[in-house]
Amino acid sequence: MKWIRYSAVMLGLTASACVQLPTEKSGVVDLRPQLNFRITGSTDGATVFVDGLDMGLVSSYLEGRPATSLRVLPGTHQVRVVRGGTVLADERIYVSDGVTKTILVH
Repeated sequence: MKWIRYSAVMLGLTASACVQLPTEKSGVVDLRPQLNFRITGSTDGATVFVDGLDMGLVSSYLEGRPATSLRVLPGTHQVRVVRGGTVLADERIYVSDGVTKTILVH
């Protein structure tokens, strides 16, 4: 009878030891190139196009604001900023991993 009680205690201790398993924390670093824009004039309603794709308003990606950069894939891109029918900026750029490129918009 004593060995049954001993076995039950040992089983309980063994089961409780398995509750806290080792954990591993991992994160992902985003090294994609970033684009942001420095504005020297009025750009109300100006839109950014990267390789012909509409990426939204240029005001969403202004230089100096945290977490507002436009992420792109590494490589060569055609970046154009247009307001109405007027082209405010048009650059062909090359960017690699971890690079932040600032484009001047007049």
